[in-house]
Amino acid sequence: MDTSQETYHENADANGSAPHDARKESISQVLNNSQTASNFIDSQLQLEADAREALPYAFDHCTQPLGPLRQILFSCLTCNPPPESPSDPFTPAAVCYSCSIACHGEHILVELFNRRNFTCDCGTTRLPATSPCTLRIDPATGLKGPVHSQAPAEGNTYNQNCKNRFCGCSEVYNAEEEKGTMFQCLGLASEDEGGCGEDWWHPECVTGHGREWSKEKVRLKEEAIRSSNEDENTEDAESLDLLPPEFPEEDSFDTFICYKCVNTNPWIKRYAGSAGFLLPIWNLPSNDGGLPVNDVKEEEDSRLAEYQATQAEATVMPVISKEPANAETSGTNKYDKEPSSSSNDVGSSKKRTADEAELELSDSTSNKKSKADVHYHDCLPDARPGSFSLFCKEDFRERFCRCPDCYPLLKKHPQLLEEEESYEPPLSESGGEGGDSVGTGSLLDRAEAALSNVDRVRAIEGVMVYNHLKDKVKSFLQPFAESGQAVGAEDIKAYFEKLRGDEQAIKVAAVTGANDGGDGSGDNRREQSGY
Repeated sequence: MDTSQETYHENADANGSAPHDARKESISQVLNNSQTASNFIDSQLQLEADAREALPYAFDHCTQPLGPLRQILFSCLTCNPPPESPSDPFTPAAVCYSCSIACHGEHILVELFNRRNFTCDCGTTRLPATSPCTLRIDPATGLKGPVHSQAPAEGNTYNQNCKNRFCGCSEVYNAEEEKGTMFQCLGLASEDEGGCGEDWWHPECVTGHGREWSKEKVRLKEEAIRSSNEDENTEDAESLDLLPPEFPEEDSFDTFICYKCVNTNPWIKRYAGSAGFLLPIWNLPSNDGGLPVNDVKEEEDSRLAEYQATQAEATVMPVISKEPANAETSGTNKYDKEPSSSSNDVGSSKKRTADEAELELSDSTSNKKSKADVHYHDCLPDARPGSFSLFCKEDFRERFCRCPDCYPLLKKHPQLLEEEESYEPPLSESGGEGGDSVGTGSLLDRAEAALSNVDRVRAIEGVMVYNHLKDKVKSFLQPFAESGQAVGAEDIKAYFEKLRGDEQAIKVAAVTGANDGGDGSGDNRREQSGY
């Protein structure tokens, strides 16, 4: 017991200056962490501007009342966590852009990007009732949100992306570890129909190399960059391409149709290598099963030239000259009642010439009709066997045959007839007149908006109180500004206590309590009695 007391006193003597040093460090830390009100407001405005740039659209309306749209979708892994085993039951769901922020802003989301003919699932039985839609009108109450347990749209289709799995390899997507670029299929069939349902693909999986090929490429590139950093020559290492050699250059095509969707629509295989389409990209490490590139190119040019020549010939009308018949009958008077024998020969010859001309015209018209019936798909080769993806140029929609036989096939897929339009929510304004979505305006804008909705008399009184408070705060901060001293939290707390009268009241209560037993009778304020 005595030993511990001696040790305590020795430490206290040795560290007698410790409290003083701690205060100095605390003051220094306050000075380093302090900032002016103007700087704070500027930093807040910059943060809000950055947030608005990352989320540029207003998010105050759910798209569910608009029906099926091509729109940006998100899958919520917090509300619908993917199963550990693919065979386990799973209820997929996707929500629109606005609901992803307003209703699932604190959840783990997977961006699916644009999907066609989809109605937002937020507030339906596909999502738990604990995550209702806060943006739609509840038909039971007529008020905005919360809405839950409604029937989902029947026309929605889903794929593995809702489980955060992508591509034909079904790999879990990790944005921090993913290298390279993925490409979205145009989508001609849903996952249930044997297609991919607008899935995103790794280039190496399209060509059949697999993910291990890409990971090895990434490893080699990273090693090359590390070694080039030592030589101070990183340009060659960073320019190493991660695309497979068979995969087309990104600027050579507009979109692509994966081999799964091509296999479910074999009629489209005939367009591979024709005008508007690149050569087939086989789902193999090489072009096994296909023609050599040069032969395919020559075949494409030959087919196109043959079709154009046939169509040009079919549009030319034959012209039958009548000059020989007129020349033969120029000396004959058709009103002669007794023609000579020579005139009979001429008449007979004229009749035979006319008959031959009529027969020739009939044959020519029949030939023209048969050539006019030739359609573009008749000049295309038979569908190539094997599994390959189809890469489409920018004008590929103009190259499809639209004859009575082909058009029904195209009509099933409107995305092949014309470019699709994607729905985009209105842009969030940056403090302009109106148009701000709920929660997207800056703090200053929202304060001004609240003030504009206040009664005129109360607004004037509020402004007068604000000006009075501003003058008092200015006088309080003036000495700090002149001396360059930082304003600490304790200074501000003490000042506002003084403004409210707390400081004087505390002093009065202390004096009164000392004089009359602390019953608090000297103060007009009373604490509410306990229960």
